[in-house]
Amino acid sequence: MPSLPPRHLVVMVKEPRPGKVKTRLGRDIGMTNAAWWFRHRTSEMLRRLESPKWHLWLAVSPDHEGLNSRVWPARFSKIPQGRGDLGQRMSRAFRRLPRGPACIIGGDIPGIQPKHIETAFRALGHSQTVFGPARDGGYWLIGLKRTSPQQPSFLTDVRWSTEHALADSIASVASQSIALIDTLSDVDTLEDLKTISL
Repeated sequence: MPSLPPRHLVVMVKEPRPGKVKTRLGRDIGMTNAAWWFRHRTSEMLRRLESPKWHLWLAVSPDHEGLNSRVWPARFSKIPQGRGDLGQRMSRAFRRLPRGPACIIGGDIPGIQPKHIETAFRALGHSQTVFGPARDGGYWLIGLKRTSPQQPSFLTDVRWSTEHALADSIASVASQSIALIDTLSDVDTLEDLKTISL
């Protein structure tokens, strides 16, 4: 019986430098505090999501600094995010991975658990694309089955960081079968931080 292609989980991370990461949160709690929060929350999340069920990758930014960083554990494979908007960087990450279904998430989703990733990969058993919606109209996960080439429209004309991000992204893959899984929240502002702390 042929073996199934490996699964890939990619976490998008930036070097946790004050003023360079979580700047919307930083305007509320200070840039140094926001960078500290991101570094420690992301490190804890990586430990929680590490699993033999998938290969965990870090898509790092800035490219050179991220690839040589000592902030993130060396045991994780790294790929550079490269330039462009979020859609261009995620699209590039999908293309750079070895074969097999792949999911991409951010580093700032406090409620995420391995069961959510497992649900996403199960959805790719019957759908070409999967999204994990966020409560603000964006999304915390995107996954592709990757059995066919990416469409030229994939993640183009998306209004990032707005309540339209999920709808626009779905529209960019409208010809494919799409699954939606659990709704979770990321952290962009102090109000988001208060919500997860309740």
